[in-house]
Amino acid sequence: MQVNYKNKPRTLRLHKRLLIFSLSLVVFLAIIFTKEPASIQLDAARATTLIELPLSTIGRTIVDAKGKVVLLRGVNWFGMETDTHAPHGLWQRDYKEMLAQIKSLGYNVIRLPYSVAGLRSLNVSGIDFGIGSNQELQGKTPLEVMDLVIQEAERQGLLILLDSHRLNDQQIPELWYGDGFTEADWIDTWIMLATRYKNQTNVIGADLKNEPYGKASWGDNNISTDWRLAAERAGNAILNVNPNWLIVVEGVEKNVPGQKLSQHWYGGNLEGVKNYPVRLSRSNKLVYSPHEYGAGVYNQPYFSDSNFPNNLIERWQIGFNYIASQNIAPILIGEFGGRQVDLNSKEGIWQNELVKYIQKNNLSFTYWSWNPNSSDTGGILLDDWQSVDLPKQQLLSQLLPPVQVQPPDQLSNPPISPTPTPSISPTPTPSISSTPTPSVSPSTTSAAQLKVTTEISSNWETGFCVSFKITNQGNTKVNNWQLAFNMNQAKINNFWNADFKQQGAIQYVVTPLDWGKTIEPNQVRDTGFCANKLGSDYQPQQTAAVSI
Repeated sequence: MQVNYKNKPRTLRLHKRLLIFSLSLVVFLAIIFTKEPASIQLDAARATTLIELPLSTIGRTIVDAKGKVVLLRGVNWFGMETDTHAPHGLWQRDYKEMLAQIKSLGYNVIRLPYSVAGLRSLNVSGIDFGIGSNQELQGKTPLEVMDLVIQEAERQGLLILLDSHRLNDQQIPELWYGDGFTEADWIDTWIMLATRYKNQTNVIGADLKNEPYGKASWGDNNISTDWRLAAERAGNAILNVNPNWLIVVEGVEKNVPGQKLSQHWYGGNLEGVKNYPVRLSRSNKLVYSPHEYGAGVYNQPYFSDSNFPNNLIERWQIGFNYIASQNIAPILIGEFGGRQVDLNSKEGIWQNELVKYIQKNNLSFTYWSWNPNSSDTGGILLDDWQSVDLPKQQLLSQLLPPVQVQPPDQLSNPPISPTPTPSISPTPTPSISSTPTPSVSPSTTSAAQLKVTTEISSNWETGFCVSFKITNQGNTKVNNWQLAFNMNQAKINNFWNADFKQQGAIQYVVTPLDWGKTIEPNQVRDTGFCANKLGSDYQPQQTAAVSI
């Protein structure tokens, strides 16, 4: 609104001007002091901790805009790099619901793979537009779908790391060019994304190229194969238009002068950093990112060494972690995962050892994968795209913030912790996952329309995990529900897909998250918890669910 003071007395006009100037100054100062840095709530234990964006690096650590150390704990949600040009699972789930579940499990970042061809396409597929918020994706290009996923991730307190996973939609190339695309195509795509998301603060950086391998070299100054030089060219081009992003650089497979180890995973060989570090225009934006897998993806010779698994620590130190140990730069393990998490199989032993290593060395990671349709590794989700793989969650919970079970009079919106490469990473045929045998038979209770099946899915000396499956056995939709049970000598340390609140000495009440409130006829909702044993009388009792 424009005000005309032309006919007012002169003194009144002066006062008006002073008032307008004062108000304008206040607004201007407010804008100046609130614009940077942006903040995002990311604490998985709901402790209202703010990460001030953008992120940078100091020595071996990633830090926020106030210098506070940040550990990235994330998942890979793939699909945009395939011929669907959209994250997978949207044929089964609402995309906002999917993001909410990732957040509820305790993760703070999603590594989002894409292909150059996909972002140039006009079409998406593999989405059921009739499911909830997925209707918002109808008629959108792949790039516009990416926009909406990123924007919703920001609303839910999730960071995004973009990953140039493929050039075409079919395979991972050895180099950053090929398959009908040039180096310019690859860099131009990064510049486009860096410009597009310059003001989208939850997009924290660029994983420049997924898993260089084969002819890819490091430190030999061959302009056509030296990945280190290509990473410098692309990284500096990105920082020129978006100086806030982290530049994430993976290793190669081989062809590193003087390398000590004879075997590396695709993208896992960072031995060359010692003598040939990546040189960026902004050195405090560089993060190195190895990929690491177990025998279920490929049975490398070192898994059969007589000193396995003790040989793993030295391999990891030589292959990548010396970079953090020597305070050169931070390490983000961009991919690791596998179907087996037991203590008997090679893959299970390897995965347990790596989780302990990540914890001991305070490394960041993005687990492969969120998707269950990764043929070599499986995912955090099971094949129904909803239920959580409990043994994986139990293992990965060691790396995630503990979840506090809050008294009923306090605000609660819990999360927990958990976890993993589709048929698109380095890879032969996967092993079959071993599912722990429940220590007790599943019990079933029924409260009219809702049936609850309770199963102790994992049980060890000091703790256990419980799965609840709530089935709508009626003919009408349940719009909201609640579950209650008694438990005596146990203390819950994390839970998933619902809020768990203790009421009184032994009673617990479970309420669904917003995306899980509705249960269609014959549909099953999955939730559960892990707990520490405080005595022999630890098993849940008198479990029942009701529609409310």
